[in-house]
Amino acid sequence: MRFPLARLRLVLTYVGTILFVFGFLLLIPFVLSLVLKDEGGQRMSAGTFAIPIFVSLLLGAACRWQLQRGERPRALGTPEAMLICVLGWIVVSAVGAIPFSHHLGVGYLDAYFEAMSGFTTTGITMLSGLDEMPRALLFWRSMTQWIGGLGILTFFMAVVFQGGLSHKLFGAESHKIAAQRVAPGMWNTLKILWLIYILYTTVVAGGLYLCGVGLYDAVSHAFTCLSTGGFSPYDASIAHYEEVGHAHHVAIEYVIIFGMWAGGTNFLVHYRFVRGGLKSLWDSDEVRLWWAILAGALLLVMGSRLYQVHLGGGSAGLAAGAQLPPPDSLADTFRHSLFQVLAIATSTGYATRHIASGYFTPLARQVFLVLMLIGGCAGSTSGGLKVIRIVILWKLMVRQVRRVLKPDSGVELLLVDGKRVGQEEVYRTAGLFFAWLFLLLVGALTTAAFSSHGGLQSASGMFSALGNIGPCYIPVEQMARLSPVIKLTYIAGMLAGRLEIIPVLMLFSGRTWK
Repeated sequence: MRFPLARLRLVLTYVGTILFVFGFLLLIPFVLSLVLKDEGGQRMSAGTFAIPIFVSLLLGAACRWQLQRGERPRALGTPEAMLICVLGWIVVSAVGAIPFSHHLGVGYLDAYFEAMSGFTTTGITMLSGLDEMPRALLFWRSMTQWIGGLGILTFFMAVVFQGGLSHKLFGAESHKIAAQRVAPGMWNTLKILWLIYILYTTVVAGGLYLCGVGLYDAVSHAFTCLSTGGFSPYDASIAHYEEVGHAHHVAIEYVIIFGMWAGGTNFLVHYRFVRGGLKSLWDSDEVRLWWAILAGALLLVMGSRLYQVHLGGGSAGLAAGAQLPPPDSLADTFRHSLFQVLAIATSTGYATRHIASGYFTPLARQVFLVLMLIGGCAGSTSGGLKVIRIVILWKLMVRQVRRVLKPDSGVELLLVDGKRVGQEEVYRTAGLFFAWLFLLLVGALTTAAFSSHGGLQSASGMFSALGNIGPCYIPVEQMARLSPVIKLTYIAGMLAGRLEIIPVLMLFSGRTWK
């Protein structure tokens, strides 16, 4: 594969278009910064968003200038589309980080980390003291996740990129086995996906508003719920409403539970369900395994909690000096367990009880790591390896065992939903799974080498970054103190996890730049 200068200019041209549109998108938080007041009655500096708007438009114009040279745009191939995808995410995050750096005065690396965590819907945060921050800045923080939920490029394709180009870019950004079209034509598919996304976002926002949550909070949480990103305007996340004694905090949590499930489920299932196909909720291998994973994880997490507190488990498994968490009702145990299982499985990362707290047993914390690896369904906004790939790997293992037991039984096809999975897809799944394990190992070793965190904490950090999860076993207040090497590793992990590794690995191939 060769990548001559003409093709590089082509890539920059489309990246310029993305930046140009992004500059106008920043007008939304800019207007809010002029209207919304913080707790002290003050408004944000106009430069907080004016500067990134100017930078985005300037860089976009500089990249687009190449079209003025009289060259006709070349047709996009897969390498070009993937590079547009990767560079688009990198530069949009770079510009999106400016408001955090400018207003909060944090280092640019931390601000870039926050922006990348937002756009990739990871949810790991470098920031604390959220309750006192300006609402316009926090709304922008939530917006980054909503934009990144279905993918930055799908958002911009819905605005400016149409025709055959959409197919190439869509495939580069959503390099998933289930990146199926829900309607003839990529443009129609994008419209339907965004309509479903907006519909569920509105449902969650409306549900939260009816529960007595203010409009600002309702919209902010709906943005980060359907995108399975997990950013909240409060340090305590969703536990904030229980802590302040909100009368309907239980109903709020169940609305969020529904939103997380919706974001973590294949949007093709939603499309069929909205059209009246109730059986779509259980008629595929992926959805059936998805339900089984959620039910099994819930039984383990809730069962271990009941055993520890109510059924004689006592303080077994607690760290030295740690106290047994106080018991709660069966209904509360069910709700908190279900909430956290969905928050981790869908890679949303909200919390009503911190996953590293004594509320969850050692068994539950191990279950959470497994859920981080698996993630949600393909074709959803969730991170992780994806449930459909677990289906393929499981069936591949079963087939190999059968071949050993019955070597003369002939060729046995690998079927998913009654359809044959091609050899190329099996190879891709196996290769991606190995890449996941390799990057997890690199991230865990890097964290252990450049910090004092133990093995479980070091592994959980990269699990969280690569799976686009958010919470991990490293306390939030310690994240900002991590070594820059670890932060850069996690940034690369977040991007690789969101784009499913292959496009990011292209950046490190010498042939890409020849």
